[in-house]
Amino acid sequence: MTRARNRELLALIPVVLLLTAGFAAVFAQDHSKLDNLSLTYGAYFFAVCLVTHVYLRIRLPHADPYLFPLMAILTAFGLVMIYRIDESLARDQANWFLFGLVLFALTIQFLRDYEVLERYRYIIATAGILLLLAPRLPGIGEQVNGAYLGVKVGPISFQPSEFAKIAIVIFLASYLRENREVLIVGARRVLGVTLPPIKHFGPMLVVWGASMLLLVFIRDLGTSLMFFAAFLALLYVATGRFSFVVIGMILFLLGAWFIVATVPHVHERVEIWLHPYTEPRGSGYQILQSIFAQADGGLFGKGFGQALITVPGTKDTMLPAAQTDTIYSLIVNELGLFGGCGLIATYLLITARGFKVALLANDGFSKLLATGLTAVFAIQAFVIIGGVTRVIPLTGVTLPFVSYGGSSIVANFVLLALLLLISNRARREAEQGATHSRGDEPLGATA
Repeated sequence: MTRARNRELLALIPVVLLLTAGFAAVFAQDHSKLDNLSLTYGAYFFAVCLVTHVYLRIRLPHADPYLFPLMAILTAFGLVMIYRIDESLARDQANWFLFGLVLFALTIQFLRDYEVLERYRYIIATAGILLLLAPRLPGIGEQVNGAYLGVKVGPISFQPSEFAKIAIVIFLASYLRENREVLIVGARRVLGVTLPPIKHFGPMLVVWGASMLLLVFIRDLGTSLMFFAAFLALLYVATGRFSFVVIGMILFLLGAWFIVATVPHVHERVEIWLHPYTEPRGSGYQILQSIFAQADGGLFGKGFGQALITVPGTKDTMLPAAQTDTIYSLIVNELGLFGGCGLIATYLLITARGFKVALLANDGFSKLLATGLTAVFAIQAFVIIGGVTRVIPLTGVTLPFVSYGGSSIVANFVLLALLLLISNRARREAEQGATHSRGDEPLGATA
C-alpha cells in the first residue's frame, strides 16, 4: 500500500521536470533568454499534483500507482504545447485542469461504492443520449465544421459527447454484467454463426442504436466510432464469443457504406480522406498541411517554437486547428518522430494499466466498466492520431489531456477517477487474498 503510493510520488518528479524543461525551451525560443518563470510554473504544477497525490494516499491507498502520473505527463505535454501556441489558451487549459481535478476528487469522494451506478443504468443511458442530442437543440447548439459538437449556455460552452461516452459505457457494462450468461446460454447457431437471443440483446441494441443514430444526426463521427468500438470490446469481454464481434463488424461496414452514400457531410469527409489533393487549398488543406508538418519534423524535430503555425508576416494559417485537431502534427514537427512515438507510448502504457485493472477486478461490473473506460480512452487517442496521419478520415475528437478543450480534460479526469476506484478495490482484494494464501487466518477462522 505505502510502496505503491511512494512509486506514484516518485513518478511525478520526472513529470514536473518535463513540464519545467518544456516551458524553459519555449521561453528560450520566444525571449532568447531563460528566466525563473519556468521554475515557477513547474512548482505550481508539482504543488497541484502533490495535493492530488496526498488525497489519493488517504482515500485510495491501494489504487494503481501509475495511472495518475501517466495522465499528468499528457497534461503537462498539452500545457506546454498550448502555451507555445497561445498563452491565453494555456491559461484557460490550466484552469480546466484544476476544475477537472476538483471533479476528480468529488467523484472519488461520492462514488466510493461505484456499483450504485448499476441501479441507475437506464437513467444514466437516457442522460447520455440526451447529452448527445443537446447540440442540435435550437438556441444552445453550436455547429463547427459541419458537425454539431458544442452547447453554449450563456458564457458556458462545452461538448456533451465527452460526458455521454462515460454514461453509455456505464450502461453497457451494467447491462452486459446482468445478461452475459443469457447471451451465451440462449445463443443459437445459424449457418455456423452464433447469434444471441434477441429478447435479451434487443434492449441494449436499442440504446446503442439510438446513440448511433443521434451521432449521425449531430454528425460527430469521432464519438460514434468510439462508442461502436467500446461496444464491441465490452461484448467480446462479456461473452467471449468472437462471432458476436464479427457480426458487429459486418453491421458496421454495411451501415458505414449506407451512411457514406446518403449523408453528404460523411461523404465529404471520406472524399477528403481518399483524395486530399483534389482541392489542396480548399477542403484538403488541413489534412495535407498536417502530413507536411509531420514530414518536416523528421526524426528529431525542429525544436520548440520552430514550427510555422501561421505564414510569416500574415495571419494566414499554415497548420489549421493546431491547438485541437492537429496538435499531434505540431508535436511531431517540433519534437520529431521520436517525440510523437513517446506520446503514443504514453497512451499505450495507460491502456495497458487500464486493462490490468480489468484483469484484477473480481466482479463482472468492475471488470466490464474498467474495460469499457480504457477502450473508449484508447480509441479516442487512435481516432485523432489516425486522422491526422491519414490512416482514417479526420474527425473532430480531441487528443485526451493534450488537445485544448475543457470538456475533454474534465470528462477524462472523471474517467480516471472511476478507473482508480476500480483498481483500489481490485488491488486491495488481491493483496488480502495473497495474505491469506501465505497462511494468515481470516477473521473468524478459529470460531
